[in-house]
Amino acid sequence: MATIEKHDAVRRSSEVPAAPEGPPAGRPVRRDKNGGRWRRPVVTVLLVLVSCLFLYPFAWLLAASFKPKGQVFDNRLWPETFQPHNYVEVFQQLPVGNWLFNSLGIALLAAVSVAVSSSIVAFGFAYFRFPGRNFLFVLVLATMMLPGAVTLVPNYLIWQHLGLVGTWVPLFAMNLFGSAFYIFLQRQFYMGLPRELFEAARVDGASYWRMFWKIVMPLSIPSFVIVFVFEFQASWNNLQAALIYLNAGSPEKFTAPLGIAYAMTKYAPGNGGQGDYQYVMVAALLVTIPMLIIFAFAQRHFVEGIATTGRKG
Repeated sequence: MATIEKHDAVRRSSEVPAAPEGPPAGRPVRRDKNGGRWRRPVVTVLLVLVSCLFLYPFAWLLAASFKPKGQVFDNRLWPETFQPHNYVEVFQQLPVGNWLFNSLGIALLAAVSVAVSSSIVAFGFAYFRFPGRNFLFVLVLATMMLPGAVTLVPNYLIWQHLGLVGTWVPLFAMNLFGSAFYIFLQRQFYMGLPRELFEAARVDGASYWRMFWKIVMPLSIPSFVIVFVFEFQASWNNLQAALIYLNAGSPEKFTAPLGIAYAMTKYAPGNGGQGDYQYVMVAALLVTIPMLIIFAFAQRHFVEGIATTGRKG
């Protein structure tokens, strides 16, 4: 009998399923490190190559600005003959200082005005509840589908009737009424702000304007910076508006894009020029520097605003 029981115990132990293969519980799974070992260098190399692709035009422009007239278009990234006095002569040949001042003033006025006005309208759409709010918001967004060429002639006739053609006003005054894209962008940011903050402020007796300036604006710095940088860049590079409203004046009143176009025409051999394109290259490089500085200083807020805008719709 004892022999039979011993035999049954041995048989039952042999029928117990084997434990699944793998690491013990609680121990992290060891993965193959070969893929991770090579992935990072490959990604780094790809990023460097893509960065070089994007930096090549700027490097070419920098090299061309130091070249003499006959070597500007030789495609060398290291000038055969250095001519640093191009940066001195360009201010004698062209009113580059006036162009930079005009572009800077217009871009600041345009960026600040559209950022503030769009913020106010966006706060109204995000906070207030009133009949027809969604319809009005859709109507505002529908204006983005209207081509700019449709309103080009009417806008010019309005500014001409007001006697403001040839001044800075047409280049920034339209921004006082906001922009549909920036209104949408900032409304999305405001929708993510806790509504309890505004309700508590109303209980404390704060007016709507006080809520906007004391609560909304400090919390929406990232979105405000995005709008400011976008519009500053758009205004800084706006050749069409300057060509329409400032082209009839003297070159000293031109903006930077219009001034560079004027310099290209002035030095073109077909128009009687001597082909002194090295001055155009220097002017183009000087025009690029302010945007690089703005993006460098606004990078932190810019990235934060892009990451947070659109969390809530």
